[in-house]
Amino acid sequence: MDVLIQNGLDWIITIQSLGSWLELPMEFLTFLGNENFFFLVLPLIYWSVDTGLGLRVAFILSTSNYINALVKLLFLAPRPYWVSTQVDPLSVESTFGIPSGHAQNSMAIWGIIAAGMHRRWVWVAAFALAFLIGFSRLYLGMHFVHDVVLGWLIGLLLLFVFIRFWDPVAAWLKQKTVSQQVTIAFTISLLMIATGILFIVPLNAYVFPAEWTDNALRAGPVPDPVSIEGIFTSAGSLFGLAAGAAWIAARGGFQASGPLEKRALRYVVGLLGIMILWFGLGQIFPDGETVLALLLRYLRYSLVGFWVTGGAPWLFFHFNLVR
Repeated sequence: MDVLIQNGLDWIITIQSLGSWLELPMEFLTFLGNENFFFLVLPLIYWSVDTGLGLRVAFILSTSNYINALVKLLFLAPRPYWVSTQVDPLSVESTFGIPSGHAQNSMAIWGIIAAGMHRRWVWVAAFALAFLIGFSRLYLGMHFVHDVVLGWLIGLLLLFVFIRFWDPVAAWLKQKTVSQQVTIAFTISLLMIATGILFIVPLNAYVFPAEWTDNALRAGPVPDPVSIEGIFTSAGSLFGLAAGAAWIAARGGFQASGPLEKRALRYVVGLLGIMILWFGLGQIFPDGETVLALLLRYLRYSLVGFWVTGGAPWLFFHFNLVR
């Protein structure tokens, strides 16, 4: 690992030496692999472009975030600017380094979008974008080369699994009743949480290494990378997405069709609902990792997921924004 870290530092120092003129475009590329960006893209696709593709994006995003959080807790690896003053921290992160979530998510999500569009040029664009997003993480000093490469590999594996098994699993679920589908989703979310607890319990005594602290402080507060909040976020999101999709399907389903003005209006109205649930409840519910805070986090993200796939489409029907 020391060899990988030293080699990675050499790469980053070389890349950052290309000049500060790259900082703005690299920040933009990083944004295109950011979870918050996909948080905006997902409902746009689901409500206004292609509902089936949007559903696949939703589930691969929540699954990828969950896997990334687990693997980070497995390796407990530093970020480049934590271990070397030669690396300029051009951004800030509080989680462990390996694997790169931006590289992983961009490979999985832009890949699933390319798979849904069935165009060769889209595949080329998706892989090129995933590469550039990974490169941006090196330039910004947030990841080593091996962090990014492992992120790409996990994203590719996840992409293969979704392409291979999505249709068979969907066909199997369609044979179940709505209550059975919701129960299956809830059970899976509980298993996700249980697995996350098994990963994090041995780390209760973890202390952020003193030799990393001064370097990390250059970019912000001392990181607290051992956290289970992301596990509850992913589990709640997946349950809400699945429950909403099952509920709306039982009421005739939803398709992102109609004139452009109605598609745009659906997106605006739907985003308002997301802001109320995500931001509004975030202001009311407590932060932290107490049992109550984690349960409310699960509830909050379950409601957001349900709103995206079920609640908002129901509202669109009610106000004649979709057939």
